[in-house]
Amino acid sequence: MQSVCDDYKKRSMPFNVPIFLTWLRVAMIPLVVGIFYLPDGWLSPWTQNFSAGIIFIIAAITDWFDGYLARRWNQMSAFGAFLDPVADKLMVAGALLVLVQLGRVHAILGFIIIGREIAISALREWMAGIGESQSVAVSSVGKIKTTAQMIAIPMLLYYDILLNFLDTRFWGNWLLVIAATLTVWSMLYYLKKAWPLMKERG
Repeated sequence: MQSVCDDYKKRSMPFNVPIFLTWLRVAMIPLVVGIFYLPDGWLSPWTQNFSAGIIFIIAAITDWFDGYLARRWNQMSAFGAFLDPVADKLMVAGALLVLVQLGRVHAILGFIIIGREIAISALREWMAGIGESQSVAVSSVGKIKTTAQMIAIPMLLYYDILLNFLDTRFWGNWLLVIAATLTVWSMLYYLKKAWPLMKERG
C-alpha cells in the first residue's frame, strides 16, 4: 500500500519547496528578457545589464538548489522531473534570444545551442517512450557544456569590465563558443548512443 502511495505522489502535481523554486525560475525568465525593453530613461544601460545578469545568476542557483533539495528531502516527482529541464531550456533560450537581438551573440551560436536543446529533448522523449531513457542520460560533456553556458550568459548580459580587470565581453564570447562546440559534441554523443535503437525501430 505504501509503494502505491509513493507512486501516486511521484505521478501527481505536487507543490513543495523544490517545485516552488523551479516555478520561481520560470517567473524570472520574462524579467531577464523584459528588463531590456523598458521605456527609455527608466533604467540606465549599465543598470539593465547588471540587473539582468544578477537575475540570471539567481535563476541558475535555483536550478542547482531545487535539485539538491528534491533529493535531500525525497521530494522528487514526475512533474518536477518534467518542469525542471523545461525551465532550464526556456531560461537559456530567452537569454540567448535577447543577446542575439542586442548584437552580443552571433545568431549561429544561438541557433546551435537552442537547436541542440530542441533536438535532444525530442530524442529523450522518444527514448523514454520506448523505455530506453537511460541510454541518453546526461554525459560529462553535457555537464561541462552547461557549466560553460551558465557562466557565459550572465557575463554577456553584464557586458562590461568587472572588478576593473575582467572583460566579460571577451570571456563570455569565448565561453559561449566553447559551449556551442561542446553542444555539437554532446549531440553527436547522444545520437551515437541512440542510433542502434533508431535503426532497430526503423
